Amino acid sequence: MRGVQCSQVPAMPASRSRVVYHKERQVDNMKKIAVFFAEGYEEIEALTVVDLCRRAGIQVDMVSVTDSLTVNGAHQIPVIMDKYLSAVDFMELDMLVLPGGMPGTVNLEKVPALMEQVKAFHAAGKYIAAICAAPSVFGHLGLLEGRTACCYPGFEEDLTGAKISFGSCEVDGHIITSRGMGCAIDFAAAIISELLDAEKAADITSKIIYKKNF
Repeated sequence: MRGVQCSQVPAMPASRSRVVYHKERQVDNMKKIAVFFAEGYEEIEALTVVDLCRRAGIQVDMVSVTDSLTVNGAHQIPVIMDKYLSAVDFMELDMLVLPGGMPGTVNLEKVPALMEQVKAFHAAGKYIAAICAAPSVFGHLGLLEGRTACCYPGFEEDLTGAKISFGSCEVDGHIITSRGMGCAIDFAAAIISELLDAEKAADITSKIIYKKNF
């Protein structure tokens, strides 16, 4: 869905500097995503995606890109992850999700193995999603050229080549972006809508008594 306002990758071999991904048929029908946590992530942005997607029946892995399974958020809230980055089977995933926050966004971008997988997913047309400051990562990688995207105010110049939106969330093809913590439910709903369907997203947001007021 191009320019619609909101409502795929073997682990990188050590001997290679570039990942090439080819779409393959999933063994089962359950959708699977990974949310990546670096020190200083924005807690609500990350955990809203984890919570709502799991309610929707999407399998979600919380992945530490640090050397510890306990990762502290920007407001010093520690959360225990499911696995380390090195344990992720990217072939099983339908989407990569980057939460924002500072210095979380900067710390994610400092992980070459993760950046290679983001580029590989993009090249294969598989879903990548980012919120708040994290869409700047896509911009720095040159993935937003000609696409509609949004971000936290002040990061617009980092969305290189993008058509800047000030909506709460944007879906342009396989790329989902959102503006910040206050848009986290819209962001999660967009992920559910894309991986499952709009009816499921509406069902989940209705059950949590969410009403969009803007």
